[in-house]
Amino acid sequence: MRDFAHLLERLAFTPQRSGKLQILVDYFARAPDPARGYALAALTGDLDLRKVTPSLLRALVAERVDAELFRLSYEFVGDLAETIALIWPGQQDGDLPLPDVVAELRETAKADLPGVIAARLDALGPSSRYAYLKLATGGLRVGVSGRLARLALAEFGDIEVTEVEEIWHGLTPPFEPLFAWATGGPKPESAALAPFRPVMLSTATELDALRALDPDDFAAEWKWDGIRVQAVSDGGVQRLYSRTGEDISTAFPDVLEALPDAAALDGELLIRRGDAVAPFGDLQKRLGRKQVSAKMRASHPAALRAYDLLVADGEDLRGAPFTTRRAALEALVARHAHPRLDLSPLLAFDSWEALADLRAAPPDQVIEGVMLKRKSSPYQAGRIKGPWFKWKRDPMLIDAVLLYAQRGHGKRSGYYSDFTFGVWDGEALVPVGKAYFGFTDAELKDLDRFVRSHTTDRFGPVRAVEPIKVVEVAFEGLNRSTRHKSGVAMRFPRISRIRDDKPASEADTLASLQALLPK
Repeated sequence: MRDFAHLLERLAFTPQRSGKLQILVDYFARAPDPARGYALAALTGDLDLRKVTPSLLRALVAERVDAELFRLSYEFVGDLAETIALIWPGQQDGDLPLPDVVAELRETAKADLPGVIAARLDALGPSSRYAYLKLATGGLRVGVSGRLARLALAEFGDIEVTEVEEIWHGLTPPFEPLFAWATGGPKPESAALAPFRPVMLSTATELDALRALDPDDFAAEWKWDGIRVQAVSDGGVQRLYSRTGEDISTAFPDVLEALPDAAALDGELLIRRGDAVAPFGDLQKRLGRKQVSAKMRASHPAALRAYDLLVADGEDLRGAPFTTRRAALEALVARHAHPRLDLSPLLAFDSWEALADLRAAPPDQVIEGVMLKRKSSPYQAGRIKGPWFKWKRDPMLIDAVLLYAQRGHGKRSGYYSDFTFGVWDGEALVPVGKAYFGFTDAELKDLDRFVRSHTTDRFGPVRAVEPIKVVEVAFEGLNRSTRHKSGVAMRFPRISRIRDDKPASEADTLASLQALLPK
């Protein structure tokens, strides 16, 4: 457990992606089986443990620590697991193998969990306690994505990450056959039907960059405001994956029913009522569900808008040019003729200026921009500059007032870096969003100083601030939301500029924000 705790600490406080990658490679080389496999599963989110709730942990710490001392400590630290790890009485520094911890958290009955967790916290030192609690709650938050963890494994074994990802869904923790392969053994054979195939990614572009390219070499289509998915049907098994390989099949049985046999399609998951594509907020209501009611399926019908074909009739088409794959996709969709499956249409254009005009005036507000695909390009995993480009619409902008701030995590744990902002609704400011990126390190320090010197109230780890700081917020889209008091929810909000030149009274209004909602 101590070695795993050290791994998490180093990952949390290493900002560079390359640095995190090397830390993971070194860990995989050093740690034995099955510990390294369980660590990998924890980082990729594939470790299925009995989740420990915050309420359980609060009850445990209430039995050992003065309530006011805990409140003040939690307010300062801002992270429940870290606060408990530091404040828990006793200075033991015991250790326990990570596989034993995993087995204990997996097998312990719910009623016995409080006693087991308290005993472990008594035996471990602060660093190991923190790792133990993060593992138990499933919230590592060390800046490592599942793909980065798999990439580290691939680098450790000098194998292609695409090969790892293609067999990933047929393997289970602690992945001993995978590590055996990485250390010179045979490649594991995935027994899983309908496997995920790593997706091809695009790079951002703009008009000036496109002018150096021949528009005749590219096909263009709309960039839809849904989520990108890979839909696979293989041997009677249908699966739906996110772009990172997460299996989201249970939330979208209506899409699985629409899939043709022996095929793998790349496309956009949307909520579509007739021909009308719904705003992204409607799709969010379907995401993350383990079961979907008939009522939800009827009110929020999901559909797949296909734009590429990886496998058709069991034949791998990824090596063929885009034009060949597109022709096969059009034929497949026409032949299959399912109402929940349609094509993303190609756009007619003869110059970049003509495409710019289309991009500036899309026929639907749920369109985010245009996608460009080189007609000769094969389907290659990863982000390869040149074959595919995304040319997004300019972001929406509003001026808002900072209302609340919360401490960040990892390298930002010493700063207030999560900001809630609001706009005017009559004489009152109403919260409309939260942002935790977009600013520079220097701006973060300035914002942190502002929060500390202008705090008006405290709510645990959250501080209310004097409503005088205006920030420009950029976001990619806006949806109606019954979960927010303002009635709106932003997509990908970030602080794009600090507006010290503007008084709070001149910030935007809720009415001006609502005017941006899809009609």
